[in-house]
Amino acid sequence: MTHREVLEALSGLLLAMFVAMLSSTVVSNALPRIVTDLEGSQTGYTWVVVATLLTMTATTPIWGKLADLFSKKVLVQTALVIFSAGSLLAGFAPNMEVLIGARAIQGLGVGGLTALVQVVIASMVSPRERGRYSGYIGATFALATVSGPLVGGVLVDSVGWRWCFFVGIPVAVVAFAVLQKTLHLPVIKREVHIDYLGATLIVGGVSLLLVWVSLAGNQFDWVSGTSIGLVIAGLVVLAAAVYVEMRVAREPVIPMRLFRDRTTSLATMASVLIGVAMFGSTVYLSQYFQLARGMSPTKAGLMSIAMVGGLLISSILTGRIISETGRWKRYLVGGMVLVIVGLGLLAQIDERTPLLVVGLFMSVLGLGLGATMQNLVLAVQNNTAQSDMGAASSVVAFFRSMGGSIGVSALGAVLSHQVAEKVTQGLTRLGIATGDGHQSHSIPDLSSLPGPVRAIFENAFGEATGHIFLVAVPFAVLALVCVLFIREVPLRTTILREDELAPEATAELNSR
Repeated sequence: MTHREVLEALSGLLLAMFVAMLSSTVVSNALPRIVTDLEGSQTGYTWVVVATLLTMTATTPIWGKLADLFSKKVLVQTALVIFSAGSLLAGFAPNMEVLIGARAIQGLGVGGLTALVQVVIASMVSPRERGRYSGYIGATFALATVSGPLVGGVLVDSVGWRWCFFVGIPVAVVAFAVLQKTLHLPVIKREVHIDYLGATLIVGGVSLLLVWVSLAGNQFDWVSGTSIGLVIAGLVVLAAAVYVEMRVAREPVIPMRLFRDRTTSLATMASVLIGVAMFGSTVYLSQYFQLARGMSPTKAGLMSIAMVGGLLISSILTGRIISETGRWKRYLVGGMVLVIVGLGLLAQIDERTPLLVVGLFMSVLGLGLGATMQNLVLAVQNNTAQSDMGAASSVVAFFRSMGGSIGVSALGAVLSHQVAEKVTQGLTRLGIATGDGHQSHSIPDLSSLPGPVRAIFENAFGEATGHIFLVAVPFAVLALVCVLFIREVPLRTTILREDELAPEATAELNSR
């Protein structure tokens, strides 16, 4: 494909990627208001995010498998339709339970878009050229992340939070139409056996552990019969999933042979750890700005520009440099160092930290993430045969999303526990009884609170937010260790690996 043809097809893919990212970012600043209006709790806040991450995670590898059987264009369009249906349900949700279910449906569509965009791009351009296009993906990610909170904040402050779910539907319709016109790929069909049992066991085991992590300490004690039962059940189901993947499934959701490649194994481990650190910590920044700093949703959205600006710059620059040089490891290592530094700096924030300083810390984290996320996928794709591209790309996305789900639940539980503890102590000092603890676990409407009580909540959310960034640092350090041990292989200039080329093509390649 010529550069122009690639860009035309890429335009539709980037719109699809944009709407997928917009689904989470446009809601981020609205969540405190949504949870307050629907009378939810901190646990409910967490599960509005986790529901999408969980279904996205579970279906990502299945979408990758389907890409080997059906038209990739039809699959992307199907994912857009599913996403739009979930958005409509979420917009009309009357309570937290319906909202969480609708977000789970959104996640099904987002899982398809997340997996298929990478697979389609890998089918169009070689790894060496892919660095340049990865920069475009990073720019789209940054645009959605910047515009989402701003648009969401304006919508919440003007027409109401329900429009945060409706606003993505027109974008999805445009993406559908553009893909219909510009994306033309050959459909290479082969017999595929989708591992539904393995996928079900994986999501079941992870769901049990996520339920335990997110509810323990609030609904039941960390050390209790319920905790022990959930942990044992989750581990048993995951052990069954591993057995099915290794011994039973003809084409497993997670093909174990992929992990024979050192780069794939280490990049997958790094993706899990980055998911924990990135999703688990940054998803609560909006809550920090609104509940610890008393900002409106619109102003909280403006604060996200600091981190996304860094992400935009580093993703575009590193993508172009990698395409020109074919070298990528130094940018992965440098990016992870910046992620660690950024998380460490953000661990120092509280409700009194100057906003300029908070923005500077966020920009450092953004620079690191921009140089890391897309290039990890690129490193894996460079070592993967085209016949395994769907599985390999979706496996990396799967584990990153899995890490994100675990991170959001685990760090959300830490945040909830810390806030509840500090609020209870503060209210007790004021002589206010907290009863069964519901008041200390709820998401408050700061404008309706008396001054002393409001100060207690602001202090609690400020200190607790800094603490979860500190908890995220060790995961980022382990991710850096994984990246350091990845062996750099220069990016190939062909879509197929040399061992996949026909003998005559290999001979022609060697003669050049």
